[in-house]
Amino acid sequence: MAVLPRAELNALQDRAARAREVASYRAGEAPGFTAEEALAFANAVSPLAFWRARKGRTQAALASEVGISQNMLSAVENGKRGGDVSLWLRLSRVLEVPVDQLVDED
Repeated sequence: MAVLPRAELNALQDRAARAREVASYRAGEAPGFTAEEALAFANAVSPLAFWRARKGRTQAALASEVGISQNMLSAVENGKRGGDVSLWLRLSRVLEVPVDQLVDED
């Protein structure tokens, strides 16, 4: 048995949790981005634009699938229009990405 101060125990537990996450990612068990995908995400005009492109859809195709015009989708992607909750839910369903990953936090 070993006795550790609480702060050291917490730090060790945090490191172990991170190590498990890294091992899971490396084993292909956890989703993640490649370096190229991370760069594409950082350079995308919005998370929605990134996910649309990553899923291989054009603006016109995605707009048609969710029942809006391509111009409306472009405006939403560029932050010029917000879109209502039902639109974000349709986008989430079609792209198979949670709404919180489609919405820009800014």
